[in-house]
Amino acid sequence: MARKDDSAIPTGRVRRTAGLGSVVGAQGARYAGTRAANLGRSPEQASGALEQRHLEAAEKMVATLGRMKGAAMKIGQLASFIDTEFLPPEYRELYQTQLATLRSTAPPMPWEKVRSVLDEEWEEPVEELFEDFDHDAAAAASIGQVHRASLPDGRRVAVKVQYPGVAAAIAADMQNAGLILRLAKALAPGLDAKAAAEELKERVMEELDYELEAQSQRAFARGYRAHPFIHVPDVFTRLSTERVLVSEWVDGATFEEVQTLPQAERDRFGEIVFRFCFGSIYHLQHFNADAHPGNYLLVPNGRVAFLDFGMTKQLDHDQIALEIAALEAVFDDDPEELRVALHDLGFLSDPRKVDAELLMEHVRAVGGWYMEDREVTIDSARVMEAIAAVSDPRSSFYRLMRRENLPANELMGRRMESGVLAVLGQLRATRNWNRIGREWWFGDPPATELGELERAWAEVNRVSRPYRRPRAAEPGPEAR
Repeated sequence: MARKDDSAIPTGRVRRTAGLGSVVGAQGARYAGTRAANLGRSPEQASGALEQRHLEAAEKMVATLGRMKGAAMKIGQLASFIDTEFLPPEYRELYQTQLATLRSTAPPMPWEKVRSVLDEEWEEPVEELFEDFDHDAAAAASIGQVHRASLPDGRRVAVKVQYPGVAAAIAADMQNAGLILRLAKALAPGLDAKAAAEELKERVMEELDYELEAQSQRAFARGYRAHPFIHVPDVFTRLSTERVLVSEWVDGATFEEVQTLPQAERDRFGEIVFRFCFGSIYHLQHFNADAHPGNYLLVPNGRVAFLDFGMTKQLDHDQIALEIAALEAVFDDDPEELRVALHDLGFLSDPRKVDAELLMEHVRAVGGWYMEDREVTIDSARVMEAIAAVSDPRSSFYRLMRRENLPANELMGRRMESGVLAVLGQLRATRNWNRIGREWWFGDPPATELGELERAWAEVNRVSRPYRRPRAAEPGPEAR
C-alpha cells in the first residue's frame, strides 16, 4: 500500500470544506463536553480546562488552515491581526498568537516537492543557476514558500516557489465563493455579490501568476526607487516564471518585533505603512490590496520593506477624483454632496431612498480615523467600531447598508483600508492621519517629518501626483 503524503494540499472542494468543517465541529463538541464537566469543578479548575480547550482549538485551526493553504489559509492570516469581539475577550490574544504563526511560519513543503517545481520551471538545474540554495524554507505562506539563495555573483535573493497543487486548491475554494459571499451578504447587505465574486476571483487567480506579480513588483520598485523610507525589492526577471519569483533578499525586523518597540517607533512604522498603502493610490494610481503585516520588514536603515505584490489594483484618475470629491463632501459637512458623490462612485443605486444624514454618520464611523483633523490613536475599539459599521446587523446603520451597493472595483480598496486599520490597531499608532492624507488629496504642505522627506523625494524624482487643486480658503470676516 502506498504511503499517504501528509504534505499534499487537499484540492477537492468537498475535501477542503470537510477538512475545515471537521475542525469546527470537533472543537464545538469538545467545548460542550468541557463546559458540562466544568459543572463539577472548582472555578480555577474550570477556567484552566476551558483555556486548555481554546488553546487546542487554536492550534488545531492553525494546523488545518496551514495544510489547506490557498484562500482558506488567508482567512486565518486575516484573523490573526484583526481584533475581533467574536472571540471571548479572555481568549482573544491566545487565538491571535496562534494564528499569527500563519503569517510567517506556516507548515512548509518538503524540498523534494519544491525541487520538482523548480525543475519544471527552469531549463537549467538549480546548482548551475545559484552559488547556494537553502533547502529549508525561510517563510511559508498561503500559496508559496520562500527560500534563501545566492547568485554566482554573490547577490542574495529570495526565491518564492508556488506549492504544487495550490492552483487546483484555490480553484476549489473559488467554487465555494458563492457560499462565502452569501454569508458576507447576510453580514454586509450592500455587497454586490455577483460582481464582487468576479472581482475576487480575478484578483485571487492573478495572485497565482507570479509573472504578473513580478510585473506589479517591478512597477512599485520603479515608483519608489531611492525613496527615503519605503523600499520595494528588485525583481530578477530572467529567473522569474509563472510559478517562481526571484527578488532581492531583504533582512529586517518582523511585525511581531516591531510591536515590541517604543511607541514613537511604532507610530513611525504605522505612518510609513499608511503612506505606502494609501499614498500609492495617488503616487502610482496603483495599490497593494493585501495589507498584510507579515509582508512588512523594518530594515536597519529605518526604511520599511514591502514584500508581496500578488494582489494589487490599478485605478484610473477619474475614480480617484470621485473618491476625493466624496471626502470633500465629508469635510464640508454636506450630506447631500456626499450622497451625490457616493452615487457617482456606484455605492448608491437610488440615492433618493437613502437618508443623507445617516449616510454621513455611517461614512464617519468607517473612515473617521482619517477624516478627523486631529491626532487619532488607532486601538482595538476604533478597529471594531469601523468593522461593526459595515458588518454588524445590530448596528444602527444596518438598514442603511441594505440600500448601499459596494461596487466591484471598490472591493479591493475597502479590503486594503480595513487591513491598514487593523495593522495600525495592533501598533496603537497615533498620528493626524487626516493631515497626512491632505498632502495627497489637496497638495497641502507636509504634515510630518516623513512627509517633508517624501515631498523632497517626489520633487527631485519628478514623481507625478494627481492632486486636485487646493481647496478654496474659507472667506475672512471682511468677506462675509
